[in-house]
Amino acid sequence: MTTPFDPEAFRRALHRAADVVADYLETVGDRPVLPNVEPGDLLSQLPAEAPEDAESFDALIDDFQRLVVPGVTHWNHPGFLAYFSSNGSEPGILGELLAAGLSVNAMLWHTSPAATELEIRACDWLRRLLGLPDAFQGHVNDTASVSTFLALAAARDTATDRDIRHEGLSGGPHLVVYCSDQTHSSIDKAVVALGLGLHQLRKIETDDEFRMRPDRLLAALTDDRAAGRLPIAVVASVGTTSTTSVDPVAEIADLCDREKVWLHVDAAWAGSAAVCPEERSLFAGWERGDSIVVNPHKWMATPMDCSVLFVRDPDLLRAAFSLVPEYLETREDAHPAKIDLMDLGVQLGRRFRALKLWFVMRAFGAAGLREKIRRHLRWGRRLAQRVDDHPDFELAAPAPWSVVCLRALLPDEPPAREDEFNRRVLEAVNRRGDVFLSHTKLQQRYVIRVAVSNLRTEEDRVDLAWQQIREEAERLRTDSDWNRPNEGS
Repeated sequence: MTTPFDPEAFRRALHRAADVVADYLETVGDRPVLPNVEPGDLLSQLPAEAPEDAESFDALIDDFQRLVVPGVTHWNHPGFLAYFSSNGSEPGILGELLAAGLSVNAMLWHTSPAATELEIRACDWLRRLLGLPDAFQGHVNDTASVSTFLALAAARDTATDRDIRHEGLSGGPHLVVYCSDQTHSSIDKAVVALGLGLHQLRKIETDDEFRMRPDRLLAALTDDRAAGRLPIAVVASVGTTSTTSVDPVAEIADLCDREKVWLHVDAAWAGSAAVCPEERSLFAGWERGDSIVVNPHKWMATPMDCSVLFVRDPDLLRAAFSLVPEYLETREDAHPAKIDLMDLGVQLGRRFRALKLWFVMRAFGAAGLREKIRRHLRWGRRLAQRVDDHPDFELAAPAPWSVVCLRALLPDEPPAREDEFNRRVLEAVNRRGDVFLSHTKLQQRYVIRVAVSNLRTEEDRVDLAWQQIREEAERLRTDSDWNRPNEGS
């Protein structure tokens, strides 16, 4: 026996765990989306130290159900309409289980040939589903934050003749990255982690539809060059976080070509919609990027974590990150078909994430993935139309996909009081437990945000969210405390 665990006891535990997961997924919609807990509640129930004596598998599963599940925000809930969902589909969960059982590290081809080659092929499948050209090669990271970091590192090293790998960033011009004022905060973190500094990140003004303005981008590029700074990368968004706005990528690509600047396309959430050919007009120009990130764990039914970075020239990633000590050299190093995935990023340890993505694409099929996304798009756009038609509400932004930003109107009240009204409406809806919504700020105004991209959401849950928003707004309008003079102003 290689472990202290009885194989039959483990088999029984696996069967029980399978029942627990299947029962959870079947009944998750009956639970409140948000747990009724306060910070520190779980910590107060957990021992300060690990147990001295072994505990049974049954004890572990019992405590999972007793302690963990009651404190979970249910991302698999059909009423989870807050952030971009991470969708734990059944085939994805199955793939995750089997990957955990293998527990391989796909750092080298030698350390896991199957995991390496399956990742390459799964990313090829995804690329073709999205309509991207063969020029791109994909590999899997944990999140878009890491994928973007890797892309910008390659851009940094490519933009200059300086030996940054050995000498660092000292002694040369400031290296500048450009994105819109709506771009995800992972860009800010990337420029910090890469040693560029936030002062070298340009947040380009957006238009009335929250899209990057190419004229402002050109002006920023021109000003920086005139001041002796070196532009290295532009990040264009296809589906920003707050509003899912789409930057004019084709125009931005023209500028990047002319200015010899790396173009990174952030399509972490919306990229999955490219499986639907009729949606691809919104992606015009993304195929001209040097790198593109798409997260199957957001809108393609793949459990966390699975972010695919497509790069036009993977050798530029290798130039930035490849480092092979003696103990990682193998007899296959000279083989032309060998790929070592560790060379494409900072992580030496690499989980077998591609297995769950492969399972998802096979179990749903391209047609099933398209139908799932088409339903979300249909329901989101219908909600946007309902908001636009209602005299007491307004759309706070265009809704090109299935995320709707809305605001309840108080025409005779100052902006601060209207913002507070919307905040209270959102909190009241979330307290009811049937749906979970989020908020953002657009042009300094508080906005309610409904994101329809959850695998288990059906149209009736979107209808319920809209119904409860209206009900809570009407209730608050007639609330005596709210209508007390000067209240909330």
